[in-house]
Amino acid sequence: MRRFVPVLVIAIGIAGFALLRLTRPAPDLVSPQERSWRVEVLTAQLQPQAPVLHLYGQLTAPDQVQLVAPLAGRVAARPVVDGQRVEAGALLFALDERDIQAVVAQAEAELADARAQLASERVRQTSDRQALVREQAILDSARRQQERTESLVNRNLASREALDAVTDNLTRAELTVTQRQRATAEAPYREASLQARVTRAEANLASVQRDAILSRAEAPFAGVVSQVRVAPGDRVAPQQPLLTLYPVDGLELRALIPQQYTMELSQALESGLVLWAGADSGQRFRLQGLAGEGSPAGTEARLLLDGEPVGLRPGVMVPVQLQRPTQPALLALPYSALYGSDVIYVVDDSSRMRRLQIQRVGELLRPDGERWILVQGADLQDGLPVILTHLPNAITGLKVEVVGAEP
Repeated sequence: MRRFVPVLVIAIGIAGFALLRLTRPAPDLVSPQERSWRVEVLTAQLQPQAPVLHLYGQLTAPDQVQLVAPLAGRVAARPVVDGQRVEAGALLFALDERDIQAVVAQAEAELADARAQLASERVRQTSDRQALVREQAILDSARRQQERTESLVNRNLASREALDAVTDNLTRAELTVTQRQRATAEAPYREASLQARVTRAEANLASVQRDAILSRAEAPFAGVVSQVRVAPGDRVAPQQPLLTLYPVDGLELRALIPQQYTMELSQALESGLVLWAGADSGQRFRLQGLAGEGSPAGTEARLLLDGEPVGLRPGVMVPVQLQRPTQPALLALPYSALYGSDVIYVVDDSSRMRRLQIQRVGELLRPDGERWILVQGADLQDGLPVILTHLPNAITGLKVEVVGAEP
């Protein structure tokens, strides 16, 4: 009997399991549900917008002047330092008066010498003309003497030696007259040469006198001193750079405009439109024009600084945002709404994503400093819910759930 107990226990367990299986409740049927993705949208509103163009340019001073030493000498005074702001008429540098006076005196002496030589030449011309008259008379007398002596020799009344002596006197008289005539003929050319020397000496003296005035340089306008290269006591050579001065007003920013924007900006300037560019430091620049020459990369633009150049110096690089001409019917979107370079998605009536082809026009700088993109497209219209959340699996027909919206 004990041998059947295990079998009985197993049979009872199997029967109990079968009874529980038969009496279990029926499970509820679960229908599959499509997953939706939570997104934020922006209600599209097309309106005129002014795109901005981000530029990076170098600040220049087109009216900057470089002061050089007009004459050789020592620097007697240089009361300014690099970076100092000066008013118009302020002394910038002065050369030693003794060095300047010596150069002026030398130029005056050269002019006096040239004038003296010209006067001497005119006296010589007068003397040559008078001497030519007397020497011509001597020549005529020598010719008559030669004729008389030749007649006497033919009649055997004079010797051949006497005729030779008279002939030699005639030859010498002719040579003397010829030389005097040549000197007289050359006189106008010698006088013109000496007159040119006098003119050169006068011009040199006028130049030296003008340089003597410039040896004491004063600021022609209110500006900032830069590039100081000498100190008091230094000896300088003519045309040696000493320092530069640039005006406080008139600083320009030179920035390269990409080629695709040059035509647009040129037409805006020709129509009289005023375009401004703003820097991160708060300064404003007005677009003055484009350079006369360009390159395959673009054309350089000239932007005039408006206001005081606080913290700015020529040579520094300044990033600015140039306002382009206003264009109609543009939509501003954050970059998260953009897929690739020309695709955005909107939510259709069935809460699914729909692909739209757009064109990028430019950027918009928001008041909070954030950069948004400006787009346009044939299918864009007011009221479209544009998806802002960037989904890696975005595709037309994907179901979404709007959890936030911006106007």
